[in-house]
Amino acid sequence: MNDRVVPAIDTSMAHPARIYDYRLGGKDNFAADREAAELALQAYPELAQAVKSNRAFLGRAVRYLAKEGVRQFLDIGTGLPAAGNTHEAAQGEAPDSRIVYVDSDPVVLLHAQALLTSTPEGACDYIQADLRDRGIILTGAARTIDLSEPVALMLLAVLQFIPDEDDPYGLVSSLVAALPPGSYLVISHPTDDFNPNKGESMKVYNERSAEHAVLRGQGATARFFDGLELLEPGVVPVAQWRPDSDLTAARPSSMWCGVARKR
Repeated sequence: MNDRVVPAIDTSMAHPARIYDYRLGGKDNFAADREAAELALQAYPELAQAVKSNRAFLGRAVRYLAKEGVRQFLDIGTGLPAAGNTHEAAQGEAPDSRIVYVDSDPVVLLHAQALLTSTPEGACDYIQADLRDRGIILTGAARTIDLSEPVALMLLAVLQFIPDEDDPYGLVSSLVAALPPGSYLVISHPTDDFNPNKGESMKVYNERSAEHAVLRGQGATARFFDGLELLEPGVVPVAQWRPDSDLTAARPSSMWCGVARKR
C-alpha cells in the first residue's frame, strides 16, 4: 500500500470508530468520544459489556468459518484495530487465510497499515471506501482475494450507519450477488430491543457523533439474510450465537447477529 498523508483530525466531535475503541478499552480516542460513550452508558449501563459481546461474536464466527474451510474474509467497516481482529481469528485457525479490511475513515487506514499484519502464509490488505462504494470495494478486494472462490463478507456493527433511504438491504444484496456460492454473510446490528430505556442511548449518541446511526429490531436484521441459508441458531443476540460457555451466553447484548450461507 502506498504511503498516505496523515489527515487532519477533528477531536471536537465524537467519531463512531473512536467511540467503539473506547468501549473496547482502547486508547485511540479523545475527550469528545469518551463523553459520548459515557453518556450513552448512563442511558444503557450494560452497553460496555454488550460491545465486548459483539467483539467476541466476531471471533467465534470467524473461527467457525475458518474451520469450515473458508480462507477469504472481506471485512467492511472494520474500525480501529483492537484485540481479536478478523485476521487474527482467521489466521489463528488457518494461517493461509487472506483478509481485506474496508473502512471509510483515513485515520483507521493509518492504524490498519501499522497494526494489521498478516502471517507469512496469508495476506492482509486495506481499502479506504464507504460501504456504498461497491465497485471500489470489489475491485480493490480482487487484488488480494479470489472472488471466484468462497468469501466471508463481514458486516459487523456497520449497517446502522446506512439509513433506510439509502437502501441498506439493496447494498448488502448487491455485495452478496458478487460472491460465489459457498460464500457467507456475517452481520451484527445494534438494536434497542434489550435496552429498558428505549431510544435514549442512541439519542445521546446521535447528538454527539459525526455519523448518525439507526437501530433495527430482530425482524429488520433478519431481512438482510433473505435468500440465503441462515445457519443455526438463526438471528440471535450476539452473546448467544454458538457461545463457548453458559457464561458467554448470559452476557449482555446490544446487537442482533447471524451467519448465512449463499447456496
